[in-house]
Amino acid sequence: MALFTKQEALDYHSKGRPGKIEVVPVKPCSTQKHLSMAYSPGVAESCMAIHADPALSYKYTGRGNLVAVVSNGTAVLGLGNIGPEAGKPVMEGKGVLFKVFADVDVFDINLAETDPDKIIEIVKALEPTFGGINLEDIKAPECFYIEERLKAEMNIPVFHDDQHGTAIISGAGLINAAEITGKKIEDMRLVVSGAGAGAIACTKFYVSLGIRHENIAMFDSRGHLNKSRSDLNVQKQEFATEKEYKDLADAMKGADMFLGLSVKDKVSPAMVKSMADSPIIFACANPDPEITYTAAKEARPDCIMGTGRSDFPNQVNNVLGFPFIFRGALDAGATAINEEMKIAAARAIAALAKEPAPAYVCEAFGVDKLEFGKDYIIPKPLDLRLIEWESAAVAKAAMDTGVARKKLDLDAYRKELRERIAASRERVGNFAKSYGLEF
Repeated sequence: MALFTKQEALDYHSKGRPGKIEVVPVKPCSTQKHLSMAYSPGVAESCMAIHADPALSYKYTGRGNLVAVVSNGTAVLGLGNIGPEAGKPVMEGKGVLFKVFADVDVFDINLAETDPDKIIEIVKALEPTFGGINLEDIKAPECFYIEERLKAEMNIPVFHDDQHGTAIISGAGLINAAEITGKKIEDMRLVVSGAGAGAIACTKFYVSLGIRHENIAMFDSRGHLNKSRSDLNVQKQEFATEKEYKDLADAMKGADMFLGLSVKDKVSPAMVKSMADSPIIFACANPDPEITYTAAKEARPDCIMGTGRSDFPNQVNNVLGFPFIFRGALDAGATAINEEMKIAAARAIAALAKEPAPAYVCEAFGVDKLEFGKDYIIPKPLDLRLIEWESAAVAKAAMDTGVARKKLDLDAYRKELRERIAASRERVGNFAKSYGLEF
């Protein structure tokens, strides 16, 4: 059942101040002295301090808490190539999630540009303004090239959430599912439906967690990726195997895990029945998964099932990752978001799922309790503890791997995170009330 009508969604975006975000001053500006310090002549003091030491831009401006959400609208959600104007509501929505969940400020940058090299040039020129870059909804394979170049050539974190967000959240699910089923990740055989940015990034991340290349069977719209095919781009070639499967059903026989980032109805109950004992199924096509939760559970009651939907257990939701990953990276003054930081995020998310869920989370999702097990391997997005667990783990990994500019006292930092997010949520709620909005 739909939670809202089309008109309700349009009203949400249009009533009061149009759109979903605004810029709010954080310093007083009510006297002549305030005005003189905010702008001329007082602003010159901070300008000259930064001119002498550019690193002070993090002290005297909002740069250290500001992320650019950059998109050209070529691969928007399930909508495809709808362009930067039509993609802007999604990027504003990303800004809302950053702010509400992790108190990270965002400017959404929607580019009327499809040339990867020009996009790289534009984003690199933005570095003095931002503390981090979140690439969003840029189609494959260009997104791989753009992110790789920017990560190599910029001195601030660059993160393509379409790739790494789903990888980290589902990776946390994999860690817990392996523990519950008693499977060793390095022994699992994985079948992947889809070979776009998300599927390839997820599969690479699973490799970093222990899955072996020879145990992976990946499928694109033309079939199994194998060495006999001559139509594979560089990213797909990495997962081409000597062994050839005639179709998805053939590969699913005896498989321990299925990952879907493709289209609905790709997997049948018969395919699920043919999998190994206690199969792990992450069917993440949106809005409709490759096989429904109900159909998978009916076929194999022993399966661990996750989807991208909020109305079934084990939702693989990127909001569990990107706000808190950037929070930790920004606070540590990280110059990059590296593999160790991603793994730290996944392990923190996995660990939090083992903790008893607070009553407010259970109430929000209409259940009496949430306990670690087959139907609760990933925390819920409204769990306020995520910022403390995940951001601190990411910051620690940044410090441990030498990409952090700051050295944080982690106990004090966790306390600061708890206080910061409480204030942020109250502030955002007050904004809505000030416009007389009720939804």
